Amino acid sequence: MENTEGASEGAIRRLANIQAITDEAFAHMDVDELLDTLLDRVRAIMGVDTAVVLLLDRQERFLVATAAKGIEEEVAQAAHVPVGEGFAGRVAAERRPVYVPDVPSAGVFNPLLVERGLHSLLGVPLVTGGTLVGVMHVGTLSHRRFTAEETGFLQLAASRAAPAVQSMLGRAERAGALELQRSLIPSAPPEIPGLELAARYRPGKAVVGGDWYDVFTLPSGEIGIVIGDVAGNGLPAAVVMGRMRSALRAYALDNDDPAEVLRKLNRKMLHFEPEATATVLYAVLDRATGEVRLSSAGHPPPVIALPDGPAEPLDMKFDVLIGLGEDIPRRTQTVDLPPGALLCFYTDGLVERRDDSILHGVARLCQATYAGPPEAVGAAVMSALIGREAAQDDVALLLARRVPRDGRDG
Repeated sequence: MENTEGASEGAIRRLANIQAITDEAFAHMDVDELLDTLLDRVRAIMGVDTAVVLLLDRQERFLVATAAKGIEEEVAQAAHVPVGEGFAGRVAAERRPVYVPDVPSAGVFNPLLVERGLHSLLGVPLVTGGTLVGVMHVGTLSHRRFTAEETGFLQLAASRAAPAVQSMLGRAERAGALELQRSLIPSAPPEIPGLELAARYRPGKAVVGGDWYDVFTLPSGEIGIVIGDVAGNGLPAAVVMGRMRSALRAYALDNDDPAEVLRKLNRKMLHFEPEATATVLYAVLDRATGEVRLSSAGHPPPVIALPDGPAEPLDMKFDVLIGLGEDIPRRTQTVDLPPGALLCFYTDGLVERRDDSILHGVARLCQATYAGPPEAVGAAVMSALIGREAAQDDVALLLARRVPRDGRDG
């Protein structure tokens, strides 16, 4: 009878412990609050002195202390543990529970664990969908042999935390990428005499990428026009986009040849960010003559619409992407943009669809583009190519038209 009562009490206790780490309140917390609350509950339920969560960094090389109870200095000192080294690194590498009965003699990587006087440690991986998110571990100041039930409970806590943390970090990263892009991409192009401009930018439905456009006046009085697309997505792509935008602007101040500007940009990226690649098209427009000098680093050519003819892609060649081939020469091409003519710059998110060829997308773009007021043309293009369904990829669209001689749109 006593055994039955003991088993019943154990089941009730386990049920209460599970409820303590799975209640609905967690759904309304941010990452920091969730981890703090979770660690408080784990620490109280298990009767341990410390509880810590370390999350995997972007390069998947280090575990970074993110939340801690009983050893808060681990977070304050930004403790890092290489994956595969020490106690937490071993948990991450082996993706299984690891028990350390005697910390001082275990060769732990983080000296804080020894300095704090910890004696025993139990760690489990945070894994969701086969992806490692981080490590959770608990520790005691006295010798402690953790039971199978305690190990199972810590694994349950980790299994509840991992998907929530990954989801929250994904949302936070998307929000951060959007905010960064909004701060770098102008909400509206500048007002430039003799030139009419309009632009659209829409983040992708699935992920935020590194698309951007830019328009600026050069010391010569000419106008620089940029459209680009950084490979990748999320905050890393947005950060690279911001760096490329700033670097291109700086090089454009010192050189009026688009090919040379892109060459310098490519050299900079190869040296400082060799993993990054991007397509970029840079054009320099002389408002007085209508001459446009262009160079493309793997970016689709703009569509040109003349006042007396259909829109069509510019017949131009493009060179290798930014981030590839430092010694491969880059070329500048010159075209004429007569009064009333319009140039349509875009990223591939506008014309590329999984179930259709990009050539069909470009053809649809040409059908929707005409030599009219850029704002009206932009609305027509977005209606024809985006419609009611948000594109999966980012979309950047920039339209530039030389003011007609008579100032009318015909």
